[in-house]
Amino acid sequence: MSHSVRYTPEAVRDMEAVWDGVYEASKEYDIADRYVKEFADVIAAKKNFPFSGIPLEYRGLFTGFYSVNYKKYKAFYRVRDGYIEVARIIMTKCDYMKILFGETESGQEDDY
Repeated sequence: MSHSVRYTPEAVRDMEAVWDGVYEASKEYDIADRYVKEFADVIAAKKNFPFSGIPLEYRGLFTGFYSVNYKKYKAFYRVRDGYIEVARIIMTKCDYMKILFGETESGQEDDY
């Protein structure tokens, strides 16, 4: 069964930020457009095999998220009933656990 792909509002904003970053680095609209399209294609490729993403675990437990990598970014998604929900798109060098779950190792939110 093929799943559809849906982006949360946060993931849409994240993908727009990816475009902005690529454009800022390249100063080329075509390069930014192609980068985002290729990334979206990598995500869409999970439609037929949604559980083939990289499972995100915390302390040995599955968090419910899978990820797919594209160059310097990770797209985090959940498999829902008939669709894939892309929740966030985050640079690989960022603390994606904190971004996804909003807590530190101690369970306390940081006040940055």
